[in-house]
Amino acid sequence: MVPAEAAGVGPAAVPLRYGDDPYVWACWLYYEESRTQSEIAEIMGISRATVNTYLAEARARGIVNIALEPERLGALSIAQALKRHFGLEDCLVVPGDDGARPLIDRLGVAGAQALGRLVQSGDTLAVAWGRTVLSVAGHIKRQAQDPRLQDVTVVQATGGTRADIAYTPELCAAALARALGARLVHLAAPAIVSSPALRAGLMAEPLIADQFATLGRANKALFGISSLRPNSTIQTSGFFEDVSLQDYLAKNAVGGVAGRFIDAQGRPVAGPLDGRTIGIELSALAAIGLRIAVAGGFDKVPAILAALRGGYANVLVTDAATGRGILHAEGVSEGEAKARQRAESAGPAPLTGPRTHIKKFLNKADHVVEEMLDGAVQAHAAHIRPIGGSNRALVARNGPRPGKVGLVIGGGTGHEPCFLGYVGRGLADAVAVGNIFSAPPPAPILACARAASGGAGVLFVYGNYAGDVMNFEMAAEMAEEDGIAVRTVLTTDDIASSPREDREGRRGVAGNVLIFKAAGAACERGLPLEACAALTARANARTYTMGVALEPCSLPQTRRHNFELSADEIEIGMGIHGERGVARDRMMSADAVVDRVMDGIFAEMEAKPGDRVAVLVNSFGATPLMELYILYRRVAQRLAAKRIVIARNWIGHYCTSLDMAGASISVMHLDEELEALLAAPCDTAFLKV
Repeated sequence: MVPAEAAGVGPAAVPLRYGDDPYVWACWLYYEESRTQSEIAEIMGISRATVNTYLAEARARGIVNIALEPERLGALSIAQALKRHFGLEDCLVVPGDDGARPLIDRLGVAGAQALGRLVQSGDTLAVAWGRTVLSVAGHIKRQAQDPRLQDVTVVQATGGTRADIAYTPELCAAALARALGARLVHLAAPAIVSSPALRAGLMAEPLIADQFATLGRANKALFGISSLRPNSTIQTSGFFEDVSLQDYLAKNAVGGVAGRFIDAQGRPVAGPLDGRTIGIELSALAAIGLRIAVAGGFDKVPAILAALRGGYANVLVTDAATGRGILHAEGVSEGEAKARQRAESAGPAPLTGPRTHIKKFLNKADHVVEEMLDGAVQAHAAHIRPIGGSNRALVARNGPRPGKVGLVIGGGTGHEPCFLGYVGRGLADAVAVGNIFSAPPPAPILACARAASGGAGVLFVYGNYAGDVMNFEMAAEMAEEDGIAVRTVLTTDDIASSPREDREGRRGVAGNVLIFKAAGAACERGLPLEACAALTARANARTYTMGVALEPCSLPQTRRHNFELSADEIEIGMGIHGERGVARDRMMSADAVVDRVMDGIFAEMEAKPGDRVAVLVNSFGATPLMELYILYRRVAQRLAAKRIVIARNWIGHYCTSLDMAGASISVMHLDEELEALLAAPCDTAFLKV
């Protein structure tokens, strides 16, 4: 019996490769990774007493006898090696047995276990066909009383067949839908038709177009992998009717995935069925978020290896002999893989104290950027849309137009709502998005330039960081080759990052928002490219920012602080990526913090009584509006004392640093034209005037 945990503390989900067995997981961590019981308790989300119970009961059950049972150990080692070598999300390897059960049944049980763990409410599951897929469906134990799995759709991934087999695409999809209690969407067309013209006609039918639209929304896929040996399913099923597969074999095809053929490197193999097949394309399959392949048998090693090389699967369910053959074909020995895994898993010693990690709303840390962007694009569909299907390049729905200078901004994620929150009419026309605290690559920047171009040139505005400068410059060169004139303004508002005489070496921080606003309004006026660049440069030169951090931020991948501040320390001049500031000081009152910042700004901003400014008080992520208003109160007092007028103000989360506690204060020294630009209308997800 698995011991219950203390109220309010839930155990972590068992990784798939451990077969949903917490005893095996605990044994692996203890005997193979040499983890302490305290470390295991933290990893598994259970108490140390429960870990001790697991290990004792595992010995009593024969799972371990000082070491893990050899068959289980071998399967786990192979799963770990496959996962690491191919960069899989997870891998489940079925241990060898005495031959009492056919391999297809053992794969069906394991595949059903994997699917039960991975399918969630609201999923759309694309399902291919084959004996293994049908076996998976037959081994799913649906808990009809469990209300947690709701609104699942199963969609047939390939057209139908008249072949006299029990595992047709229609039957496989129907069996999965019944087992999961899901809505079923068939593809009401043959998998193979007589001519490309007939295929085109069928694809144009509204019913089939709607069914393919559902297939296009699939976020998970389940499929088998077929070899092309004479006795393989793909050869003996009659699925391809009278079509000879020799053309594909002559072109070095080694396997089939969802009715398509691939070579040893996973590349699609062209052949006589091109233009006649109705079903999911390999490129569309590879674009689905979670792709579960269930396949085994030593004769399938070349086909499975090809599918892994091609990136068509990121979750693999196979058997130990097949997994070992795949690793051998790749030149990976189990001993080397095991040694590497032990070295990697050892890691640093855990921090002492009751808390070692920051709690976050995550699914998988490696997916955080893509899932965030997916949510943002859906939430702000009225303002932004992907360019070319990629959420890394977003264009305003109502921004670019002929004759207008296009404004392209961009930077790393982790600063939301900057940068994607400022795309829309009157502000940026497109945004390029990088990984957390990382510059976007040149390709999405170029895509943004092309999308934003209305024939009058494109203005790039972004923060002064080495990676951003390099990639935006590369994209600018490529855009110029396309005939798009590009001008660039680097934002350099962080007065703490470099001396006054080295203004060009400063970082761009939250003052970006004010500079973007001025640039967008200039472009919206229809001014020529040079004039837009000049006004933006003036806005940058007259913007001054300094930040103060109270607590560090934590990256999703580590869930640990990326720097340390003691309980009574603050960092003056902190950058938005956790860069060191100009000084570390004792905690002080809110007014004293504002005075430190404003004194620095006043030292550079040559304002006189009667001058007008715009003020931005920005949270780094964890600091609430209550505290921001306290800061703004003092900013207003200091400006009023110098008889400087606040013409416009913004207080809130505008350019964050994940979950850092702290704030920055930006002041733009206005002239008549800059004030008019800030007052000009704009409509974006996070800034409306």
